[in-house]
Amino acid sequence: MNSSKLTIKQLTHLVGGGLTPRMVRHYHQLGLLPQPVRSPSNYRLYTKKDVLRLQRIVALKQQGFQLNHIRNILEVEPEADTTVNLMGQLQQQYRAVMQQISQLRQTASALEGLLGRDRHCQIIQAEVLAQLKLLDVETQAGLGGLENLWSGLDAEIHTHSEAFTESLQRLLPDLSHRSEIEQHLISQLVLACGDVSLVSFVKLSRDAIAASREALSASCQIVVDTQTVAAALDQTRLLHLGCHIETLIDNPHITTATEAELAFWQHREWRSKLQQVNQGCVLVVGYAPSVLVEICEAIVNQKIQPALVIGMPIGFSHAPAAKRQLMQQGIPFITVEGTLGGGALAATALNALVESLIDKPDCHCYLKNSAEH
Repeated sequence: MNSSKLTIKQLTHLVGGGLTPRMVRHYHQLGLLPQPVRSPSNYRLYTKKDVLRLQRIVALKQQGFQLNHIRNILEVEPEADTTVNLMGQLQQQYRAVMQQISQLRQTASALEGLLGRDRHCQIIQAEVLAQLKLLDVETQAGLGGLENLWSGLDAEIHTHSEAFTESLQRLLPDLSHRSEIEQHLISQLVLACGDVSLVSFVKLSRDAIAASREALSASCQIVVDTQTVAAALDQTRLLHLGCHIETLIDNPHITTATEAELAFWQHREWRSKLQQVNQGCVLVVGYAPSVLVEICEAIVNQKIQPALVIGMPIGFSHAPAAKRQLMQQGIPFITVEGTLGGGALAATALNALVESLIDKPDCHCYLKNSAEH
């Protein structure tokens, strides 16, 4: 056997990434990978070129691209007109994926409508489940009966307040491998946006919880990107801990991600202000991706040394990139991968950490009393 050629087993071992011989054969069938030459004993033999192509396939697949997307990306030529055609194809495929997500979201909503009910609704819930088995979709009367069942189930919401904790227990994935504080943090983030799928995108460094508790207990400085984020923070607990809140983009008229991003680029003084934050501070970014990019650059250049970065800006290109940079900095972080984010989520993350340290005083009169002392 030619020593420069690889068997399919050697190929998968070299490429890694969870690749199996069965997957390689599947890629051949799909036309993603050209058919290899055969040995006299009819073994598939692969070259370095095959290794490189498979590495690209595995890398793109790990980034979330589907196989039909990968095929188009690998086959595109560098000419401009071909690239334009590829972008049009990818846009069509994106729309198709979003339609599938929408359909799955409808299914998830229907399941949440049943699983998210608390014990007060269990009798009617059981009746709905029983009727779903007997649903006669061929008659309008059957559909009308189902609507009546849902109406009866919905009517129960007038008899008691919603039991968020009980609902989440049925809907959240298994989080038993996470600490109690992490479980609480993730639950609060889900409640802040109403989307259980967020759990898959929440990323914490191993030392994020410990670092945050140490910094907050030491009355660290809290630096947020906009006043909207600052307004959503738990002022009562933070004041009790002695944590001072500093707003980077200190303009009350800036209330959206678009405004925050543009303002940060236009005003050099806010970039300079970022480089003057206290060592051991907690940075909270909920809107402007460029703020998080600047934070990462300042960390690399050793101009700032925060105890924790909560990076959850909104955006479709810069924000995901900034979050990836954050996760590579080697400092404690909490983020939400991809485009998801926002001021409410960023503030909720910090509030959940603060809540784990101190019980809230009974009323906001505590703020006045503390200020006087």
